[in-house]
Order: sequence, then C-alpha cells, then structure tokens
Amino acid sequence: MRRFLRPGHDPVRERLKRDLFQFNKTVEHGFPHQPSALGYSPFLRLMAIGTRSGAIKLYGAPGVEFMGLHEENNTVMQIHFIPDQCQLVTLLDDNSLHLWSLKQHGGASELREEHRFTLKGPPGSPPSATQVTAVLPHSSREVLYLGTESGNIFVVELPSFQVLEDRTITPEAVLHRIPEDNCNRRSCELVEALREHPKNPDQILIGYSRALIVLWDLQNNKAIHHFLGSQQLENLYWQRDGSKFISCHYDGSYAQWPVSSDNRQSEPLENTVPYGPFPCKAISKIYWQTTKNGLPYIIFQGGMPRASYGDRHSISVIRGSQQTAFDFTSRVIDFFIIFSSDPAAEFDDPSALVVLAEEELVVIDLKSAGWPAVHPPYLASLHCSAITCSHHVSNIPLKLWERIISAGSKQNIHYSSMPWPIDGGTNIAPDPPQRDLLLTGHEDGTVRFWDASGVCLHLLYKLSTVRVFLTDADPNDNMNTVGEDEWPPLRKVGTFDPYSDDPRLGIQKIYLCKYSGYLAVAGTAGQVLVMELNDEDAEHVVDHAEADLLQDQEGYRWKGHEKLKTRDGPVRFEAGFQPFVLVQCQPPAVVTSLALHSEWKLVAFGTSHGFGLFDHQQKRLVFVKCTLHPSDQLALEGPLSRVKSLKKSLRQSFRRIRRSRVSSRKRRGGGGNASEVQEANAKFDQDALQEMELAPVQRKIEARSAEDSFTGFVRTLYFADTFLRDSSRHCPSLWAGTNGGTVYAFCLRVPPAERRMDEPVRAEQAKEIQLMHRAPVVGILVLDGRSTPLPEPLEVAHDLSKSPDMQGSHQLLVVSEEQFKVFTLPKVSSKLKLKLTALEGCRVRKVTVANFGSCKTDDYSENDLAVLTNLGDIQIISLPFLKLQIRYPCIRKEDVSGIASCVFTKYGQGFYLISPSEFERFSLSTKWLVEPRCIVDMPEVTSNNHVHNKSGTENAARKS
Repeated sequence: MRRFLRPGHDPVRERLKRDLFQFNKTVEHGFPHQPSALGYSPFLRLMAIGTRSGAIKLYGAPGVEFMGLHEENNTVMQIHFIPDQCQLVTLLDDNSLHLWSLKQHGGASELREEHRFTLKGPPGSPPSATQVTAVLPHSSREVLYLGTESGNIFVVELPSFQVLEDRTITPEAVLHRIPEDNCNRRSCELVEALREHPKNPDQILIGYSRALIVLWDLQNNKAIHHFLGSQQLENLYWQRDGSKFISCHYDGSYAQWPVSSDNRQSEPLENTVPYGPFPCKAISKIYWQTTKNGLPYIIFQGGMPRASYGDRHSISVIRGSQQTAFDFTSRVIDFFIIFSSDPAAEFDDPSALVVLAEEELVVIDLKSAGWPAVHPPYLASLHCSAITCSHHVSNIPLKLWERIISAGSKQNIHYSSMPWPIDGGTNIAPDPPQRDLLLTGHEDGTVRFWDASGVCLHLLYKLSTVRVFLTDADPNDNMNTVGEDEWPPLRKVGTFDPYSDDPRLGIQKIYLCKYSGYLAVAGTAGQVLVMELNDEDAEHVVDHAEADLLQDQEGYRWKGHEKLKTRDGPVRFEAGFQPFVLVQCQPPAVVTSLALHSEWKLVAFGTSHGFGLFDHQQKRLVFVKCTLHPSDQLALEGPLSRVKSLKKSLRQSFRRIRRSRVSSRKRRGGGGNASEVQEANAKFDQDALQEMELAPVQRKIEARSAEDSFTGFVRTLYFADTFLRDSSRHCPSLWAGTNGGTVYAFCLRVPPAERRMDEPVRAEQAKEIQLMHRAPVVGILVLDGRSTPLPEPLEVAHDLSKSPDMQGSHQLLVVSEEQFKVFTLPKVSSKLKLKLTALEGCRVRKVTVANFGSCKTDDYSENDLAVLTNLGDIQIISLPFLKLQIRYPCIRKEDVSGIASCVFTKYGQGFYLISPSEFERFSLSTKWLVEPRCIVDMPEVTSNNHVHNKSGTENAARKS
C-alpha cells in the first residue's frame, strides 16, 4: 500500500519553495508580429503599434513599454491619441472602438481598457452606414468625429462613447450647402480623411473619396469652402499656418489648395505627379513640412511608376533638388513625422521620419546630411534573417563586453548619431545586476549578439560566417548605393532580408566561452568554425580539416546536399570574432550538437552520423566515432533532400505494430487450442488489470527498437573532469548521448601546458551505456562530491566558482526524453531515477541547470534542473534527489516551434519565440526578474484653447 501514500508535507520546504520559485512572463523582445496600425502622440512622445491579433504596444524612451490586448483578438485598424491626454482610441476591423488609458494603480500604472463601443445604425440600414473609415479626436478632448463608408460623420462624446445625433454631418447636409452646379455631378461616397484646422478648432476639413473636399464650420453647421479634385482622393494634410492644405490622389499626384474666406470652388495652386508622366501608384499619405530656410519637406508614401516599380514599398522625401525614395523590403503599414509640437513655433522643422513596415521599424534622420537611418534601441527585427538557433550567456566579464561593443560600433558607422527621437517617459527600473548576452544564429550564416541584460533587447554586434565560403553573392556588394542618374532615386533601407544566398550557410549551434573569448559556431552543411576575438581588422588564412564520421564504412551513400566550397588564400575579416579554423564534417549533415572546452582547447561536434573531437590549438583531429545504425538510411538523406521515403516510414510503423502484437501473443502463450488461448488471454487481461490497479499513476512505456530511424543522431555532448576509470584518479572526459539512448564516454589525455603544442591529445573509449528504454538522451551532467554540477571551463580560474570536490564520489546524471537517471562513477551503477513519461505522460524537450536564489536572504541559493516538456510545461526538479518541486504551464503544447526555440539562462530565466520576430521572456526565479518600470510625466501644455496643469503618473509596464 506504500505506493498509495502521498509523501509527507514539509512546511519548511514549502515555504522555501515560495522564496525560490515564481513564474512570470515579463516582457516581449523584438518586433511585433503582423503589425497593422501606428499612432504617435507629440504630447507624450509615445508611439503605439497595433497588430492583427489585437495587441497594442506603447513605446517611449528605452525601457518605457506598455502592452494591452483586446479581448476580441481582432485586427487593430487605426490608433489615435487623444490630444494632451494619456489616452488613446483604437479602431478594430469589427468596427468597434476602444478607449485606453494609462492609469495609476498601487503606486504604479498600467495600460487599461476603459470603454468599448460599436457604432449602430438605424434598424434596417446597411453595414456601410456605420462602417468607420476615418477617426478624428478633437482638440477639445470631448468628442470624436467618425467618418463612415456612407459619407455620414458621427460625433461621439468622450469618454462615454455616446452618439450626439443632433451634431451628425450627413452627406445631404453637405451637398445642400454647396452650389448646385457642383453638387449635381458629385456624390460624396465614403469619408477618406478628417483633419482639424491647425489654427481654428471650430473648422474641420472633410475629404470624400470622389475628390470632394469640404471645409466645415462646426459652430454654424455649414460648409465654408469646397474643393473639387479630378482624381480619387487618398488623404489630406494641413500646412502649419492653415492657409493651405495638401491632397494626395489615386493616380500618384498631389495638389496644394489655398483656403479663402468665400464659399466658392477653388482651383489648386499646383498639381504634381512626382514620378510621372507614366501611370503611377496611389500616394496614400503625405506631409508638407515647413522649415526656417524656406525649403519645405514633401514626404509621401507610394506614387511610384506602376509598370516598373509597382512591387516596391517606398516613401519619398523631397526637399528642393534633393530627392530620395526609401525602398523597404516589406510592405509599409504607416509612417509619421516627428516635428516641432510647440503651437507657438512658426515652422515645423521636422527631425525624423518614422516608418512602420510589416517586418521592421525604420527611423530616418532628416536633420543630418544624406538622411541616414537611426539605430533603434528596441523593436529590433530579430528575424531580419530567419532565426535558426539561440544561445544565452550570463554574467559576461566587463572586458569581453567592452570588446564586443567596440567591434559593433565599427559596424554602425553608417548610422546617424542622432539620439532616439521617441523619448517619452522615464525608465525607473533598477540597473541590470549583470551583463547578459543572447546570441541568435540565422539562416544567412550570421550570428547576432544582443544585450539581454534589461527590458530592451539591443543589437551589439553582428558576425557573418559568409566570407569563409564561396557563395553567389559578393560580401562587398553595397545594396544602398544609388547611381547618380538612376530614376526613381531608390535607396534600400532597413535590415529585413528574408532571402538567404545558400540555405547551407544556416547556423545550427553556437557556443561562446565568456572567459577566453573563444566562439564555436556550426552550420547546416556540417561546417564547424572556431573563432577568437580580435580588436582590429585582419587578413589571414583559415585552416581546414575534414572529419569523416562514416570512417570509410561501405554500403553508405550520402544523398543530401554538398559541403560549402571554401575560399582559397587569405580572407579579410572585420574587427570582432574572426575564424581561424574550419572543421568540415563528412557527410556534410546538419551539426546537431556542439561543445567547447577553452581550457583544454578542444571542440566536440556531432551529427546524425557520429561525433568527433578536434584540438583547435594544434589544429588536429583527435578522433571520430560513427554512431550510425545499419537501418539509419534516413540519416543519409539530409534535411534538404527532396526524397524522404514515405513508404519506408509507413513500413517501419507497420513493423512496430506487428512486433507489438507478436510480443503480446508470446506473453499470452503461443500454443494450445482456441479455448486454451482464450483462457490465457482472459488471465492475461486480468493480470494486466491488476497491474494497472496496483500502479494507477504509471503509464506503460514500450521500449523503442534499435531499428528506429535516427538512433545514431547525436543529441548532446559534454566535457567533464571526473572519475571514469577508477575512483583514485580523475581525468578529462568527453560524453556523448544519442537518439537511440546510448551514452559514450571517452577518456582524454590532455598534455600539460608546457608540452601542449608538442604532444597530441589522446582519446580512448572508456564506457558505453545503453538505456533500456532507448529514449533519446537530451542531457548529461556530472555532479561532484558535494552533489554540485561541475563548474564551467576557466570558471574556477577566474575565482567565480568553488573548486569541485574531488574527494567524494562523483555521480552521472543522464536525462533522456522519458526519464532522469543517476549513476555512480566510475562503476556506472544505477542509483536513482525519475520516470517522467511514465508518471506525467510527457517528454523532455529542454533541460538545464539553473541557480535559484532566495528573495528573502542572499545567503541561500540552490541548483535545480529546469525542464521544458513537449506539453509546454516547465518543471523544476531538485538535485541530486530528483524530486519535482513545482510545475508551471508556459507554452501552448501546439506551439511546436516555440517549444523548440526555448533557451534557459543560468539564473532561472528563459526565452522562447512567440512568433518569427518576437521572444517572450519569462522568469522562474523570485530573485531574477527583468520587467519594465517607468514614469510618464504629462508636460505642461498650452494649446490654442486650453491650459493644463502638470501632473504625473508612475508606470510599471506589466501586460494587462
């Protein structure tokens, strides 16, 4: 009956667990997935981005972030800030309006949804009667003007969202107040634009799609002026002094209109087709910005010639004879200009152009010569090339940190030195306790180094491995160059580039030693590069070595891609991490595991065919081990092969089913007549039922066959200085775990430092462990005599860790997908195990050792295993006794890519991709928590009609 008894409840341990563990999703890093709307408040200097999933995100100065989510999860179509208020209105694609506010709560504030509203028409009216197309928050902050598809303009009171029906502006009323000779040939149709007069809040400009523009008097409810264009209207913009406005049209033209006092039709001062005379795309939005020296900025979206440039996404900036069409690699969602917001200022004096594209945010400095881009401190386009892997390194030494920043600053010389122009709010979060790096590998062969210490994920440095190889693209090509005579004057901006020159360049594994500055990266075509940090540009030859993992075994033929061709002779590298040796695996399969020991100067690598060890000091291959099973034919086809055998997969599945049935019959008894067989079957069923009743919490797991495909796939590699041969002498060792549940252990003989270059490193296989259930091995760990994980290479030498206990007996922890098992060393006898799959019905996907500190005292911390399962749960398991401490739901089990992308940190935090462009950051620790905290001050503002006192709100930007 013991198995039915629950373990004793320990109140002391439960209290300690509350001090150690707490799950929080803290902040989203990167660029919002599928953005759909953009807004900006010159008053708060905050920017808002809405997405197709109904999220709304506010950004100001670095570290100032807010997030909200509409319950409907519908697309955000428009965002409008209420003038001089900490409020904004969103319009969704279901025609609903939502009022959001920054509200104080418990000494901090958050973004809250205050009200929601859907405009209703009279009974029987079509949906177009109330389908909102244009929104104008009036400067009085009391009403919203809503233009609709039917041409009606409704007035809605704030914050109650009550419709003021007596103030509705109908198309009939507009046409009634326009001379008959004009209104007969023009119907209003939908409202394209609503613009308040910059000097007179009692007048608004109404633009209808069929090019009828009306200046409307709100006080007297009449048309003061009307304007008739010849082309379909797209948008309107007032000049600062209110004497003129600009209209842009479907045919790629824009017109400038004077505003006079009499109610008669005006002709435009000028009608310009900037990229004519051939048919052009529509200009969907336009700005006319005045400056002190008299030359205005004309900035517009679209207008390109349809035939030759109809597929381009561009925004043009014209100032006198200077003209540039900024060319974006993804669709432009919206843009705005940052200019002087002081009502008393005579000129606009624009400083920056902010463009929200579908895949990135681009800011252009309009003050500097050449209009360079501004390096963004947040909203980085993580997926500028698709992310293929990631690697986190905690607590970077200051010297290495400064050298990486120095290398990155040399890459950013083409960026503007302008301070970040969206600077609303103040970041009051405490300084990060340490310097953390997040490294992302990409499909185009680059590795990006991100500052992951705080709320803003900021790019420090970009490393490219392309120069080592011969590819179709020339790395010296400059795509931003514009020929003097080229027309239109296109200039590519932004970093998003989803096209890889060669998919074999993709980075699959990264390992950085923060103490020595050595970096190892491995790729899709079996390439392993070892690099070291150099503060200056250098030109040198990269040494090559080949590792034949098949060891000339006969009967195997690689059907996948070829290896990458390398450059002959010296290669020039920029300052930063520079490769000095290339190890090429043969066959050139994807590198599936990587380990670097910078103290021993060794790098280990594994593929689906085996693993090898390379001495990067002597630049010599130490050994290779083939792990390929005779049935592993799929391992020879490669990830880029187009000949995956569906027949073989089905055949293997049926064989497994048949074997399962045969083994069941054998267990039930093979001979006898039908009645005996039936009796045996009944007895077997009864025994099985009794077994299930005795162990109700355990699931029966069928052992995997050695013939299952990819059993030789090397999942993990691990270096350890431990007792492998006998208990009296410890030695360096390399451990490897495969997909078939096999663990290999090799004794290494590393010469002492004085003879390191003279004597070779030697390796000899000492152990081979075969797990009975044959589940893939996903982690290997050695615990010292104090049951503490062995320190990282050079960690003890830098006085950042205690020396491992070499007096007591060591233990080996092998983590497979289905269970955790502790063995004694050097005998490798089983000591303890936890059957995760049998108990929980889940499989291990990621595992790491994390240090958890108490939030109550600095004197206590412990090492535990952080485990992510295929169900998206995170479990914390104690060491060395393998007791489940706590479980948190983290990722949806359907989100396979999110689970695969998860990476844990050394101190109980983690990252995973919630979209191709966003990392969700989470924390399992009560002590280590990175989340936004900020203050937004409402500045004292004097507008045309209203004076407001200064007030403040403190903000803790938690997601609502």
